[in-house]
Amino acid sequence: MSRIGNKAIQIPSGVEVKVGADNVTVKGPLGSISTPVNSMVTYTVADGVVEVGRTGDTRQERAQHGLRRTLLANCIEGVTKGFTKSLEAIGVGYKISVQGKNVVLNVGFSHPVNFPLPDGIDAKVDGGKLSISGVDKQLVGEVAATMRRVRPPEPYKGKGIKYVDEQIRRKAGKSGKK
Repeated sequence: MSRIGNKAIQIPSGVEVKVGADNVTVKGPLGSISTPVNSMVTYTVADGVVEVGRTGDTRQERAQHGLRRTLLANCIEGVTKGFTKSLEAIGVGYKISVQGKNVVLNVGFSHPVNFPLPDGIDAKVDGGKLSISGVDKQLVGEVAATMRRVRPPEPYKGKGIKYVDEQIRRKAGKSGKK
């Protein structure tokens, strides 16, 4: 039995939820986003609450029940509050800048790395920290992970691009074996 799927989702004021044949569209103050529906899951919108139900009790239907409820809850949270991931560049001479819809990463290569931002994603730089924000939780996380992959943090000096709240496990160098 899916416990998370049974929780009703409150619709905040200013948010509109429309259930279609192929997807559920959510519109709010920060934008619009949609999530696909599954034939094993039913949606009921009434009195400022969305309830997600399932058609049967098989393992697949129970799995889809919790998944679709969570995806819809993320859409509602995204159009009201938005999602943010923060990265920071650690290293001598490492810096990040935003030029229009491109993020320019100077992270120790012989050339700057230009990273074009997809639609719906905004980036802000504050010192060596980069904040990536948007309404789609999956897209924000994917963009942040792709930028981190340009120069992941290395375990000896900790140089590279890392999440702000990430802990890097450090290793001792050659002389650390004594």
